Amino acid sequence: MSKCVCSQGSNPRLIEDSLNRVEAWVERHKYKGYEPFDGLSSWFRPLAFGSLFAERLLLQLIRQCPVNLRPLMGVTPKESTKGRGYMAAGYTTRYRTTEKVEYLQKAESSLDWLDGHKATKFVYHSWSNHFDFASRGGSYTKDDPIIVWTSLIGFAYLDAYEVTSNTRWLEIADSACRWIMDVPREETDRGNCLSYLAHVQSSIHNSNMLGAAMLARTAKHTGNQQYVEVARSAMEYSCTRQRLDGSWWYGEAPKYHWIDNFHTGYNLDSLRTYVRSTGDDTWMPHLRKGLEFYKRHFFEETGCPKYYHDRRYPVDSQCAAQSIETLATFSADDPDCLPLAVKVAQWTIENMQSGDGHFYYRIYPLLKAKTPMLHWGQATMYKALALLLEHLVGKADSRLESSELVLGVE
Repeated sequence: MSKCVCSQGSNPRLIEDSLNRVEAWVERHKYKGYEPFDGLSSWFRPLAFGSLFAERLLLQLIRQCPVNLRPLMGVTPKESTKGRGYMAAGYTTRYRTTEKVEYLQKAESSLDWLDGHKATKFVYHSWSNHFDFASRGGSYTKDDPIIVWTSLIGFAYLDAYEVTSNTRWLEIADSACRWIMDVPREETDRGNCLSYLAHVQSSIHNSNMLGAAMLARTAKHTGNQQYVEVARSAMEYSCTRQRLDGSWWYGEAPKYHWIDNFHTGYNLDSLRTYVRSTGDDTWMPHLRKGLEFYKRHFFEETGCPKYYHDRRYPVDSQCAAQSIETLATFSADDPDCLPLAVKVAQWTIENMQSGDGHFYYRIYPLLKAKTPMLHWGQATMYKALALLLEHLVGKADSRLESSELVLGVE
């Protein structure tokens, strides 16, 4: 497959050069950067007087302004658990591709750091943002871990375990699963939804499916059938609520009725992981339909990734990174995915990567927001490009299972 893509104009050297430059940027900045939603770290926050509405306004002002207001408003670059988790996953992929020990050492150093920076409110491993957050769904603090980051960081530990057979990494992944098992669940007659947060039920499809994928993938190594049962029920919840066209709302509550690129990518990756980890093919038709919707609605002919299924702007670095990751992941199952991943990567590198190596945050109709985020634009792109390069040079083939398991003929 990689030969086919190369013959259609892919350039692994372009991908590798971009990868090396963003890696150098992150390391040069000592794993510190801004994040889109870090506005409540501003010294202006006390002027909101504890009002959720006012805090949302402050956060969105700093997030949405094309000019980086953070230096003026007291928001400083910080280390990020989710950023370090993505870097660990990218380093592990680079180790698989190159067999250079330095990448394994960087991955394990990052995992050690993450072990020391888990949420302190819980015995089991979980991770949170490094800032307080407020949105239409409510608010939570930097001390409140969420299932999204816990699962995505957990995947990095499983990546490391599968490469090294070091049981320490599996034990931490299992600890994260124990935390997931303790979060609230919305119980319905069509599956139970794992909560986004630990202290209150919040039913969101991508977080539910990511949690299910983490449980299923860990159970593949530990044999814990309770994890599988909870994962199966969670997938039932989200798959039976998939829309007829193959899409998912962000969440079922009316205030969450939008469809975007990177959360759809999370859903697809998670469902694929569940199927491959458990052998349960119940939801394969939903996976096929979801992938077809994703390919049809989120990409322009040029390779530009769209944020929403029905409009282009803002062109967002997180959407670009998740697009590349999801398409590269599915390239073992669908021959259209790898060429499309290459096209998205080339467009993103040409239009969104700065000369100093970092990726811009967003493109708007008349300007580019060039603020250097850490997790959002750099670490996510690093993981995605590393995975794409692994597929392009053919190093992924030896570790792939039969693709018919996921997208074979019904």
